[in-house]
Amino acid sequence: MDLQSSYPTFQQRNAQIIALAVHDVAGAQRVAQATGAAFPLLADPDHKVADAYHVYDLLGDGIATPAVFIVDKQGGLVWSYIAKDAGDRPTSQAILQNLPQP
Repeated sequence: MDLQSSYPTFQQRNAQIIALAVHDVAGAQRVAQATGAAFPLLADPDHKVADAYHVYDLLGDGIATPAVFIVDKQGGLVWSYIAKDAGDRPTSQAILQNLPQP
């Protein structure tokens, strides 16, 4: 997992990674264990967050489309990437390049 291996770099940049799973808490915990994620993986069973970010069921598969959102300390959206298919993900380097400068 690219984000997992780059997690220390994100921490050095004072950026927090938070993943979201359209599962209940137990399902989100299983995903976290399966991926070995060191960063928080939150449950969104009613897909309220995925709906708010307009990424729920974009691919017609009943789950949140893979997406990355960079939000600054004031809550403003700085950058986003919404996948074109289930395997489409930006690299950690691409995400790091779009982080706000300190």
